[in-house]
Amino acid sequence: MSESREGSLSPNTERKGTGRPVLMLAALGIVFGDIGTSPLYALRECFVQGHGMAVTPEHVLGSVSLIFWFLVIIVSVKYVLFVMQADNKGEGGILALMALVHRIGPDRVKNLPIISFLGIIGAALLFSDGAITPAISVLSAIEGLNVATPFFSPFVIPISIAVLIGLFVLQSHGTGKIGVFFGPVMVVWFLVIGILGIWSIIRCPAVLQALDPRYAVSLLCSEGYKSFGLLGAAFLAVTGAEMLYADMGHFGKVPIRAAWFYIVFPALLLNYFGQGAYLLLKGNPDNLFYQLGPSWSLYPMVILSTLATVIASQAVISGAFSLARQSVQLGFWPRMKIIHTSKNLIGQVYIPFVNTALFIAVVLLILGFKESGSLGAAYGIAVSATMFITTSMVLLLARRLWHAPLFVTIPVGLFFLLFDLAVFAANLSKVLSGGWVVIFIAVGVCILMTTWIEGRKILQKKVTADSMPLSLFAGELERQQGVTRTRRTGVFLSGNTNMVPRAMLHNYKHNGILHEQTLIVTVETAETPHVPVANRAFVERIGQGICTVTFRHGFMESADVPALLANAFVTGSSPDTQQFSYFLGKESLVPVHHGPMAHWRKQIFMFLSKNSLDASSFFNLPPNRVVELGAQIEF
Repeated sequence: MSESREGSLSPNTERKGTGRPVLMLAALGIVFGDIGTSPLYALRECFVQGHGMAVTPEHVLGSVSLIFWFLVIIVSVKYVLFVMQADNKGEGGILALMALVHRIGPDRVKNLPIISFLGIIGAALLFSDGAITPAISVLSAIEGLNVATPFFSPFVIPISIAVLIGLFVLQSHGTGKIGVFFGPVMVVWFLVIGILGIWSIIRCPAVLQALDPRYAVSLLCSEGYKSFGLLGAAFLAVTGAEMLYADMGHFGKVPIRAAWFYIVFPALLLNYFGQGAYLLLKGNPDNLFYQLGPSWSLYPMVILSTLATVIASQAVISGAFSLARQSVQLGFWPRMKIIHTSKNLIGQVYIPFVNTALFIAVVLLILGFKESGSLGAAYGIAVSATMFITTSMVLLLARRLWHAPLFVTIPVGLFFLLFDLAVFAANLSKVLSGGWVVIFIAVGVCILMTTWIEGRKILQKKVTADSMPLSLFAGELERQQGVTRTRRTGVFLSGNTNMVPRAMLHNYKHNGILHEQTLIVTVETAETPHVPVANRAFVERIGQGICTVTFRHGFMESADVPALLANAFVTGSSPDTQQFSYFLGKESLVPVHHGPMAHWRKQIFMFLSKNSLDASSFFNLPPNRVVELGAQIEF
């Protein structure tokens, strides 16, 4: 045998030879859809009746200033310049960051399990955000029809749901074919909103005073307790910032940074200042975004806005697929059916369960809240909490991994942590007006994930306690004579190469036979997104025809066991891998009313286990060569 020499292509390899303009264009279509469509509702929400803020010059300039400095501090400085430095072999996102922190080691990081829990909370919050973003984005775009005539008012919700049905149905075909149009559409989008902003600013250049941060500070100080609501409303302008970090692995830091500073940031600033100029002139915040253009541009802008919000929704949905895949690979979620929609790009996957769950959640949110303004009250809690978690982890990395001096990490860390806490506290003011939905979804996902993790640990302990050490089993075979051997190779999947798999032990005890060559295969997920091909297969010969094979793969890669075995054998010196037989243990859980886990959580774990994708499908085992041996385990 030899170590595996083939495997999935890493994102860095995929990007080799791709020009920066091409990557910038692709990033515009995938990364910036969410934050790029926030002008549809962000500034408008600062003046809805719930905040009780009148449209006065001081309030307009203060709100525009607040959004401007949010874009500067949170997006430009924090995420684009600092957080994107914390990459895990090129990958970003809350789970990749959590895995990177784990690599520091428990000897250098106290309370390391808390980091895992924070990562789980962050993942759960992003799942809830994935349900709200498509709902508020598409609904706010279609609501532009109300500007033309109230005739369309009864049809806004049906049209929005119809658009989303089409979007979710297309997911199974992958984004590769339609993704090529995303970038150009978003280029047009940013150019148009920038031009509309300039046209409005020219008519009222006084809005440029909002560049002075004193207007934002004065607004917050003058509004008292209402300033929390204003902070939460202005925060809607930066809710897509986490996507810049999460999608870093697909395009790299440089193209994302270039696209932000050269195209996205200027276009957003021009449009927000243009909306502020319109408010100074007209004072009407209703459908504010669509008021910037001339009357003849309304329908084209609704169409363009719908396309942009569909792209924004696509980015969030794809991000949910990627997050779910990472969760499965890291053992945070039961095995699910994962379909690769591209032969060349490993990041393009489709997960039917996640797609269906998101669609149901999005439709229920639209039917429940009915207006994008009402959804705005539920938006922001998940992202602000995730931002605080991200900041905490990055600061830990800066101190423990990068060895940043205290005189740098303390002031910078305190500033961003206090800033994130203030924004999170402001968003908590939305709980009673709709934010409870986000918390409900996130808590539900968090309970499922922690229950699955804890249940797997308990189950693994029970299986290990009832197993026989492999060295002891090999010694007994050596002392025995006349053991019947079948002239095939048996592959037994196991979670621990030091113990005899239950399926192998039962096969030997009940049938009294062993294979001439027995491979005990363990598949491990590394805390890196990709594992070099030279380090993917490790083989140890135990004796008596038994070998242990450990395959390691990254949390962004899939484990195709037959392919890995074929690559692990030296051609011509080993049996034909097409004749391998695969043996799996099928545990049947029997609930008992005692143990370390509460009964209601046991029921949840058993439900998740029962509905988990079977190992043969997950590891791509050939169905006609799989043998399952069952056993009952008290749980």
